[in-house]
Amino acid sequence: MAAMPCSASLYGFSRTKMTPSSYSLRPSMAFSIPSIKTALGSSKSAIFQHGISLQLSSFPGVLQSRSFTVNARAATEKSIYDFTVKDIDQNDVSLSKFKGKVLVIVNVASKCGLATANYSELSHIYEKYKTQGLEILAFPCNQFGGQEPGSNPEIKQFACTRFKAEFPIFDKVDVNGPNTAPVYQFLKSSAGGFLGDLVKWNFEKFLVDKNGQVVERYLSTTSPSQIEKDIQRLLAAS
Repeated sequence: MAAMPCSASLYGFSRTKMTPSSYSLRPSMAFSIPSIKTALGSSKSAIFQHGISLQLSSFPGVLQSRSFTVNARAATEKSIYDFTVKDIDQNDVSLSKFKGKVLVIVNVASKCGLATANYSELSHIYEKYKTQGLEILAFPCNQFGGQEPGSNPEIKQFACTRFKAEFPIFDKVDVNGPNTAPVYQFLKSSAGGFLGDLVKWNFEKFLVDKNGQVVERYLSTTSPSQIEKDIQRLLAAS
């Protein structure tokens, strides 16, 4: 089977946009809704699964399917700060070090046709906003067309030498399948995509607010420059 090109027609879809107060709901798809903190400090969580009847549980204000109660509650209790990952040099990094920052988390691939545009724009945005509290966390992944086949040193040289990337780059991970990295399990459960939880291709982006919660998710064809206004909005939030 031929490798899927980065310009695949799959990305004719518009981005899936998630905001702290509203979520784009699409029929006939399995998806989850993360915890939403209200101005009063209360929170609600819900899990919807097409074809499965839902019932009110004994927890007031929480709509749950019996089969997914445990997973739903676990998801709402977590934030991005609960995870420790390895960086490109195999050092452990607790993501709690990024508390209070706005994060763009992206799965990267050196040989993807989207790499030049994305790395260039990510570097530009990082340089522009890093002093205001932005961090970009790049996770190499070789699951899409085998387009990140190199070793960690090769990936690091590609990003840091060719594109002068100064943002953190981490160890190569799986973002789908049985070996999905825990941090990506969290990201996907917090913001289900148009076709469900699967990451669709290289350079899909998650936007995380200063509280460590996912508030936006973008398909690969949404360029970093197109999400700049969303980044500005979160940086300006108290």
